[in-house]
Amino acid sequence: MPPTITAFENSPDRGKGQARDMRLRWALEEVGQPYDVRLVSFTAMKQPAHLALHPFGQIPTYEDGDLALFETGAIVLHIAERHAGLLPVAPSARARAIAWMFAALSTLEPPIVELTMAMLFERDSSWYAERLPMLQDRVRTRLGELSRHISGADWLDGAFSAGDLMMVTVLRRLNTSGLLDEYPDIAAYVARGEARPAFRRAFDAQLAVFNAASRS
Repeated sequence: MPPTITAFENSPDRGKGQARDMRLRWALEEVGQPYDVRLVSFTAMKQPAHLALHPFGQIPTYEDGDLALFETGAIVLHIAERHAGLLPVAPSARARAIAWMFAALSTLEPPIVELTMAMLFERDSSWYAERLPMLQDRVRTRLGELSRHISGADWLDGAFSAGDLMMVTVLRRLNTSGLLDEYPDIAAYVARGEARPAFRRAFDAQLAVFNAASRS
């Protein structure tokens, strides 16, 4: 039996491929592992059956036999360790790829999420205009550091790895912010990730769910 992941029944990202199940879809497509998807409503996410899989009532989750996992970093790492294609064989390179996974989630994602949440939900707040430049500058600091590292390279550390997969999905949250335009090398890096056939298959699968929900 293939593994099963959960995804939004009706994703709030409106088919932009930014919901976190995209990371799992992409990883499974990269390694050629078939998978099933169980769609979950916002109400069902807070019910006991789903909370038994994800104690914080979010998506995605991953089930394979008697194994149930939550948190995208843990799940992508599990996939990468079980299948060839997302982690280098050489121990040092493998360790660096995993370090980049953690960097994407722990160093880049927090300020990016804080900025994007403010742009989505705080526009009408009295403090928004004053707070926005501060949030943007926090992201610019990290983008500048990443830009210096990636300058002249296709990927973070040699060949494409799970580190790049996580980093690209995190950076894609900035697609509508205009900030990526200030860092052409990072914008090109994200575009390389989005051009990978496995990414396109994952994106199309997630988009199909949104289109079906929109028609119903």
